[in-house]
Amino acid sequence: MDTEIHTMNLLFEQLGLPSDDKEIERFIVRHRPLPRGLQIHEASFWKPAQASFLKESIDIDAEWAELVDELDARMRY
Repeated sequence: MDTEIHTMNLLFEQLGLPSDDKEIERFIVRHRPLPRGLQIHEASFWKPAQASFLKESIDIDAEWAELVDELDARMRY
């Protein structure tokens, strides 16, 4: 059983992106707002593997799903 506490920094590491707080905020600011009706994994800036990871995390309610939802919310305002 995975007992590691997942953070936004670890999500960005999982996605192969810079994962310090400043880089995460810079990424969010650069890519928001996501258009209404566009699911986060459908955004054009993701590489195929990243989009697949995000979609699967939500589809199967994986341990990353809550953080993907949080990222989605942060990218909408």
